[in-house]
Amino acid sequence: MTPTATQLEEAGVPFVEATVVRCAAPTSARPGDRAIVLGDGTIDGFVGGSCADATVRLQALRVLETGEPVLLRILPGEQDGPSAEPGSVVVANPCLSGGALELFLEPRLPAPRVAIAGRSPVGEALADLCGPLGLRARLAERAEPGDFAAVVATLGHGDEAELQAALEAGCEYVGLVASRRRGAAVLEALRAEGVDEAALARVRTPAGLAIGAHTHAEIALSILAEIVAARRGARAPAPAPLLAVTPARPAAQAPAREAVDPVCGMTVAVGPHTPVDGEHAFCCEGCREAWRARAR
Repeated sequence: MTPTATQLEEAGVPFVEATVVRCAAPTSARPGDRAIVLGDGTIDGFVGGSCADATVRLQALRVLETGEPVLLRILPGEQDGPSAEPGSVVVANPCLSGGALELFLEPRLPAPRVAIAGRSPVGEALADLCGPLGLRARLAERAEPGDFAAVVATLGHGDEAELQAALEAGCEYVGLVASRRRGAAVLEALRAEGVDEAALARVRTPAGLAIGAHTHAEIALSILAEIVAARRGARAPAPAPLLAVTPARPAAQAPAREAVDPVCGMTVAVGPHTPVDGEHAFCCEGCREAWRARAR
């Protein structure tokens, strides 16, 4: 049984939510029908039947690649047509049943994780502010692979070990909440333990952009501004690039392999749900059987 959208989001699994917004007879779909499309092409729900499924699967996998929502228009005809509106795609439906469908394909991508070592007032304020910015805070947790950012806010207890874990995890952003004097001492201790200079140069200390922050919430805001700048690739003061440790970015959805159905001409995504016969892929079992009948 496919997990619900809420369960997938909580588990950090990317998926696409497909919603029928308009349809014309004789399609069997109805406005409001929904389906979830996973990265392996699994479709859970109903959005129009086998021919529509093949198109929805392909376009949903493309949406996972780009991260941008799309209005998908499936219209009767033999050829795909140009889209007259930005953000929409027109795909021809060669099925004899005809009918037209419009679906909204919305990608649901996992929020970048921020590991916050320690439960200091700054760390707690940081966790409170992550949600509205589309970030997922892990308060009082050590950094691990897959975390976008790691902020060490321990009030001076075990900073060296937490920073080393963040560097080894390959976090894109690594920050230490400390005074300049304390930060320099922590970096020197790591240097004495054999951490190379390229890795140490990645540590932002004092963490946060210089906005004149004084309160715990203001310091947290300055750190999040720095994290957002790193996430968006903005031109913000940044340390030298890491050479010895490669930053880990959220795993991108692999591009779907595509093929043209030799019977109906539909473009399909080739995967575990695609009927195949040798080197050929088909939109549905009907087309595969028609192809096999021709070969007899």
